[in-house]
Amino acid sequence: MHHRKDLGLLALRLGVGGVLAAHGTQKLFGWCGGDGLDGTGQAMEAMGFRPGRLNALAAGLGEAGGGLLLALGLATPVAGAAAAGTMAGAVSVNAPAGFFAQSGGYEFPALLGCSAAALGIAGPGRYSLDHLTRHALDQPWLIATAFTMSALTAAAVIRRRIAVTSERELAEERGFIDEQELAE
Repeated sequence: MHHRKDLGLLALRLGVGGVLAAHGTQKLFGWCGGDGLDGTGQAMEAMGFRPGRLNALAAGLGEAGGGLLLALGLATPVAGAAAAGTMAGAVSVNAPAGFFAQSGGYEFPALLGCSAAALGIAGPGRYSLDHLTRHALDQPWLIATAFTMSALTAAAVIRRRIAVTSERELAEERGFIDEQELAE
């Protein structure tokens, strides 16, 4: 009976980590109907993440790497922080559409980000590689360091995206940008 929590953490890690890893491989490799690094980079550039390809690589690694590490229960604080920070960027894109996913809102990335953060803070449980390695990569100081770095990085990326999209909107309003310039 006392292993129920560990089994629950395993199920949550496998589910959240698997979904994150799948989304990351779409971005990185074009698997499962994804656009790959070049296509995702172009899409991210259009969303205001510049440079697009570098941001696509970072998002893909945050999702695929963070998701895989969460599923394995390895370096759980770092994995949870990386995935949560990546999802903060996704939330920033979807926020103008409101909360619910059916209207294009941020419901899904928020759930993934919160789940990843909770796992990073709570720890992986007994059925994990962190447990097998005696928590060598699951130390209390790693929680504080990883989440601080993730939050600072996510804030900088989101702030940059807001500046880029605001600049673009202002230029469009004034008629200084045509469709060709938007594509660049």
